[in-house]
Amino acid sequence: MGYNCVVCVKQVPDTKRITADAMKEDGTVNRAALPAIFNPEDMNALEEALAIREKHGGTVTVVTMGLPSACEVIREAMYRGADRGILITDRRAAASDTLSTSYILSCAVKKLNPDIVLCGRQAIDGDTAQTGPQLAQKLGFTLLTYVENVQELSGDRIVAKRNVGNGWEVAAGRLPVCLTVMDTANQPRPMAAKRIMKYKKARSKAEVAKAVEEAMKDAAADAKAAEVNVRCAALTEKGLLIEQWGLDEIHADLAWCGRNGSPTKVHRIQSVVLTGGAYKEYPATDEGMAALIGSLIEEHTIG
Repeated sequence: MGYNCVVCVKQVPDTKRITADAMKEDGTVNRAALPAIFNPEDMNALEEALAIREKHGGTVTVVTMGLPSACEVIREAMYRGADRGILITDRRAAASDTLSTSYILSCAVKKLNPDIVLCGRQAIDGDTAQTGPQLAQKLGFTLLTYVENVQELSGDRIVAKRNVGNGWEVAAGRLPVCLTVMDTANQPRPMAAKRIMKYKKARSKAEVAKAVEEAMKDAAADAKAAEVNVRCAALTEKGLLIEQWGLDEIHADLAWCGRNGSPTKVHRIQSVVLTGGAYKEYPATDEGMAALIGSLIEEHTIG
């Protein structure tokens, strides 16, 4: 018996490279100011799904919500072994908080009818750890959070080891199930060279339209549309067209989407500036090192 897994992944700004321009005045993240990466714990969720497929059979579908540029994480997932990638992109979904995001994802997941949904424990841009549990609630799925290891999977029964902070817990549940996966769960596999060569030209319709717009700036709109259709048909024939869904395709209620469906409001932003204090230099000599050690002992830093 195979299990159909859906992995919800996110393209996030690299928070290790935070600058003063990282936040906008309205409290939203200035994503253009930071490099975009695959959310780290979503990578662990993907690895867990691939391990389930290898052991039990089935499929692994990756779903991401964002701008067309988020297709980069779909391609990266395919390089690692995902069977299928779906981009959810729609201007009406802009500024969605976790409540709205989980609703939109739930609408997409319902269309896929999976046995197991996997998410990273949390995303590094928000650190809320809310989307996975909210997704499970909206789907009516069993929820297992902080998963470090799937110990048993048989029929519609799953047993997983959970990290509860000061220890571990072994929990059992029934499928369909939603798992949120820790970074300690596994070591994500590297990208496979053969899969990179196969999927490096995979594109979504939005990415194709952007390329056509750049190549045919002076052409008429109908000519551009025709070229987009030709290129998408060629990608489909090769199995390289990344599926793209809007809010209409997943039958989402617009009242629950985007800014209108997001009750979270930023009350205040405070810019924290770290300033250096006084310092003393020690020469790189035996005498200098002896003086440094003496100062550290005197200040009770060591000894």
